[in-house]
Amino acid sequence: MKEIQPIDPIAFSLGGIDVRWYGVIIGTGLILALLLAIREGNRRGLHKDDFPDLMLWAIPIAIISARVYYVIFEWDYYSQHMSDIPKIWLGGIAIHGALIGAVITTYIFTKRKNISFWKMADIAAPSIILGQAIGRWGNFINQEAHGGEVSRTFLENLYLPEFIINQMNINGVYYHPTFLYESLWNIIGFVLLLVLRKVNLRSGEIFLSYVIWYSIGRFFIEGLRTDSLMVGDFRMAQLISLCLIVFAIVTIVFRRKSGLANHRYLDTNY
Repeated sequence: MKEIQPIDPIAFSLGGIDVRWYGVIIGTGLILALLLAIREGNRRGLHKDDFPDLMLWAIPIAIISARVYYVIFEWDYYSQHMSDIPKIWLGGIAIHGALIGAVITTYIFTKRKNISFWKMADIAAPSIILGQAIGRWGNFINQEAHGGEVSRTFLENLYLPEFIINQMNINGVYYHPTFLYESLWNIIGFVLLLVLRKVNLRSGEIFLSYVIWYSIGRFFIEGLRTDSLMVGDFRMAQLISLCLIVFAIVTIVFRRKSGLANHRYLDTNY
């Protein structure tokens, strides 16, 4: 079977500047996530400008924090290649770093605007996981965030389209398409969170359900990857995922028992 060349990571050039598929895909995910959040926010009584105003701060801060997080754990390389630190278009951002920056920014924003943090987080949760599902295809284009070596037969047995199988061929070796596993996990999570809106969970529990769902998937998928950020012999993303699962469960129980979660998602008075 004749093999096709890997997908060109450059989508197009504009005025001598190369625009990469990685950025196009990440940007598309952000736009769709924002539109979804704005629509639900309007339905839930937020001002139409609340999410756009938040994104003006949250997106750049999340990108910076995602890059800083990645660089910290890859400092042995970047300390010798300082000029590569800003080159996020080549890949190398960590979603956990982005989430840390985005959550802190959202908390400060909601306090200043006198909006319930949990309400905004619940509304945003499906948008976040949808953006993550789309964004993983940027890793696909860059042939990164993949798993260990597998055979072509293994990939064919997954009934994957040829363009995915071919892109998983890196220098003659086929790899686990872990980007795809996580993208599919996140799409299922997106549907689940939309269903949980109808269940009318208590305030904060849609967002905390997102944290639990994403962290479970990330823990197992991370175990297949070959590019994990490490802390000694441990994969950092797995440690963070376990901590987040415990934190989310404890927070749900604590908020229920303390009366802090008396409001429900469909309530209008919080």
